[in-house]
Amino acid sequence: MMKLNALILGGFLFSSVSIGGGIAWLVAKVFRSFNEGLALLCGGFLVGLLALDIIPSAFSVYKSPGIILGVLIGYIFLLLMNKSLHSSGQHKPSVYVLTIALCIHTIPLSLTIGNLLGDSTFAVSITTSTILHHIPEGFALTSVFLSQGQKIKGLFLCFISLSICFSAFIWIGDHVNLSIKAQSVLLGVSIGMIAITSIKEFILPNVRIVPNWMVIVFVLIGYLLSVVFHLLF
Repeated sequence: MMKLNALILGGFLFSSVSIGGGIAWLVAKVFRSFNEGLALLCGGFLVGLLALDIIPSAFSVYKSPGIILGVLIGYIFLLLMNKSLHSSGQHKPSVYVLTIALCIHTIPLSLTIGNLLGDSTFAVSITTSTILHHIPEGFALTSVFLSQGQKIKGLFLCFISLSICFSAFIWIGDHVNLSIKAQSVLLGVSIGMIAITSIKEFILPNVRIVPNWMVIVFVLIGYLLSVVFHLLF
């Protein structure tokens, strides 16, 4: 029964990120082939996602030393990963980095859900939070793929990976109690990777290409979209 519930929630997550992806596709239609603008918008959206949701939630639940340690680990991991991908001829590593960061970000939530899944009192709230909480993540990932001209099947593989990771750690959460310190470090790793990716991969490279006023406008639009998502979801 536990495996079935974990799989069902993984399916809900897939539906959630797919909804976010659909919204991103509609937004991308407005900008058509302006990939630099879409990348800046995605960067602003990720900054807003961190500032409004992920970072406040992290510091309200976990202690700061573990989160800061995780951010440092995430930064080092990102440097090593970028070096490896660039040396192998991959010049757009942000897709993979963001997917890994979002997978890591789901782990503390998945473990918590795993601990609560046997309690029917939380069934409705768990299902609702699973569906709504991951719509912005689907929006962010899809924006990255569209701005970099990646194939759509790669996006669905990322969505499936997120769902599998989510389901797997729900199952683990029902059987293993991961310490609060370990969870805080994991969350810090995801924060570091998302923050660095949003600035280094999406915003800074386009500052030299797009006029300054357009950089400000697109980043601000992305940030305001994250505000809307934060208020609605």
